[in-house]
Amino acid sequence: MENLYDAFVKGNVEGVKKGIEEALNAGDKPGDILNNSMIPVMEEVGRKFEEGVCYIPEMLVAARVMKAGVSFLRPHFIDSDIEPIGTYVIGTVKGDLHDIGKNLVVMMMEGVGFKVIDLGVDVVTDKFVEAVREYKPQFLGISTLLTTTMPKARTVIEALEEAGLRKGVKIMVGGAPVSQKFSDEIGCDLFAHNAGIAATMAKSSL
Repeated sequence: MENLYDAFVKGNVEGVKKGIEEALNAGDKPGDILNNSMIPVMEEVGRKFEEGVCYIPEMLVAARVMKAGVSFLRPHFIDSDIEPIGTYVIGTVKGDLHDIGKNLVVMMMEGVGFKVIDLGVDVVTDKFVEAVREYKPQFLGISTLLTTTMPKARTVIEALEEAGLRKGVKIMVGGAPVSQKFSDEIGCDLFAHNAGIAATMAKSSL
């Protein structure tokens, strides 16, 4: 699977599929292909995004190629012991219909091995709480792209505390108007200002 990075950022789905097929035919296990070849590429894309070497279009292309590659590999997981590294629930708060940033986080999290539960946009507080109760995720991502909806992130955290669920999940907040200061003020565990950092921080915080 040579030049896998180039295949990812250029959107070469067929090249990635061919590389996967060749690796499988050579006797490589699906888990090794995923964990030792594909996920490290997505992590590298995230690092280069953080460094300003690549940009959102390249990240989106890489994430889509990753999704296609995982779909191609999925049938080979049936008889293997491949498990997600963790569960990540994410949603955009009530009153906010923005989803581009959230969707990018979803793809990056899936790319580094998380099972992602995407609650969508305009998510009411109770839905966040119920998702944490049902899925028992390691992480909850709260997205807010408007200054007017930022207080809803605090409301979600307070609701989790009232439900007795706060201690069991690490909360990450992000969005254009969000800052580390705001994250600290409302009691979040993690703040990420872009999808690449979010994926790196979540994986390293397991």
